[in-house]
Amino acid sequence: MGVQIEEASKSDDEGDDNRRENGEFFTKEEIEDADNLRLDDSVKMYLKTIGQIPLLTPEEEVYWAHEYHDNKNSNDPDKVRRASRAKQKLIEANLRLVVSIAKKYLNRGMSFLDLIQEGNIGLIRAVEKFEVDRGFKLSTYATWWIRQAISRALADQAELIRKPVHMVETITKLGRASKDIQQREGREASNHEIADEMGISVEKVREILRVAQKPISLEKPIGNDKDSQFQDFQENKNIVSPEVETMYKLTRTKIYKILHTLSQREQRVIRLRYGLEDGHSRTLEEVGKEFNVTRERIRQIEMKALKKLKHNTRKKQFVGLIEFCDMYSNSTNNIT
Repeated sequence: MGVQIEEASKSDDEGDDNRRENGEFFTKEEIEDADNLRLDDSVKMYLKTIGQIPLLTPEEEVYWAHEYHDNKNSNDPDKVRRASRAKQKLIEANLRLVVSIAKKYLNRGMSFLDLIQEGNIGLIRAVEKFEVDRGFKLSTYATWWIRQAISRALADQAELIRKPVHMVETITKLGRASKDIQQREGREASNHEIADEMGISVEKVREILRVAQKPISLEKPIGNDKDSQFQDFQENKNIVSPEVETMYKLTRTKIYKILHTLSQREQRVIRLRYGLEDGHSRTLEEVGKEFNVTRERIRQIEMKALKKLKHNTRKKQFVGLIEFCDMYSNSTNNIT
């Protein structure tokens, strides 16, 4: 007998049903079919438990997201407890999303439960970084973090491509630069900031990060029969869901609106520096040549522009939007 889930009452929010229909969550039928996956009893019990956790309505998601971010850094014990409760609500409501994604990575050398646990780590990270005011759903945002966490775990376990000594040293330098920026700014460093810190291009930073993710050989045998290879199971990263594609376009639109608060020259510099013209991020030197000025002058113009964007928290929003575009771009060019 398969794992059972209580039927949702007709009074439940219709958004829950829509999310299931859109394939965002591990559905009731899939959980009931758990026996066909030959799952351990502990996994079946876990699926049954999370299947009974109600999903959040869009309004509830906004409420709990604000509750978490508004109170997480407080010194008030009561507010800290409120933030902890809100974080737990957001995580629990999306546990089925993790299972749905983890199921796609079965038969690659890790147990289903291990895949779920790694995916949950990605979900927690997504909840911590999620900014609801951008207008995106947590489930859409979290999908990227969950996939990344699972993929990294699989790569760590599988046979890794040997890296040259000089690349290991470069990766170490990048990590040090990233930590230095994080300590100065109080947040994670963007690829753009790391490039400036190291004196290299943004494309080079992305290349180093791809190598640092320890990719596994696509020809590596997977499973007990050794007849299948990793590439047979790898999702096509060039196929992007319509929802994420739409979110990407909306994100770029928001960036352009924010840039309208700058002068024409400042807009041009930011567009070139962040690759908003053609997807190619220019270095300070490259932009300087285009304007026929020094790289230091371009840095000054950029800093002045970012200071303007800082008003009304616009800089934070701008950097966040750029990071999403980076994440989207990397996701479609991650398999080499």
